[in-house]
Amino acid sequence: MSSWKSWEDNIKTFLQSIQQIGGEVDGYHIKAPSKIESIQEVEETLGIKLPISFTKTVLEFSSGFEMNWSLPDDEDLEVPLPTELKGIFAGNFSWSLKDIINIEQDRKGWELEVFSNFEDDYDRIWHNKLGLMEVGNGDYLAFDLSIPIDPPVIYLSHDGGEGHGYILGNNFIDFMNRWTRIGCVGCEDWQLMPFMNDSSMGILPDGKNAIQWRKYLKVQLP
Repeated sequence: MSSWKSWEDNIKTFLQSIQQIGGEVDGYHIKAPSKIESIQEVEETLGIKLPISFTKTVLEFSSGFEMNWSLPDDEDLEVPLPTELKGIFAGNFSWSLKDIINIEQDRKGWELEVFSNFEDDYDRIWHNKLGLMEVGNGDYLAFDLSIPIDPPVIYLSHDGGEGHGYILGNNFIDFMNRWTRIGCVGCEDWQLMPFMNDSSMGILPDGKNAIQWRKYLKVQLP
């Protein structure tokens, strides 16, 4: 099974299960693939080559992908969430080729205006990145361009979040492979933290909490 097919199948399965426990599901939308000329225009504007696995995804699968779901309020859940998963309440994301220029401009603004001190350990993590997604609270998912050609996806926190600088996936395809196996929880770092053990291993889709999460939702994946 291709990565693309497994992403869509995983998301469909999670959305059905979330609906069955009374959650709200706005569905998902997959845009048509892009043409190489559109990628080249974005690269020319940014002044860099886009990561290889992101480019492959945009050319062969989709130029943009979005999804939204939310759980019922705690008091409305028939079965309470396990203690380790308390705080998980939603999953939403939106990435697209056409938005990446504006997202990077916004991320760059944070780097230049707030996190400009490269000598500071926290600030430095904001440097040499390429914005991928806005979390919606001032945080970002971004590519770490210090690793060339096919960089990892990492988390950038603007307010001291625990997940600041955490690797979420070793490249874009690896990130989506992992993330869709937990139903794309997040994007806030505090929703993602139960599925990560440290800053370098990425989301653990077959870790103890991921297995417990799928069991709670009665989700079975290949």
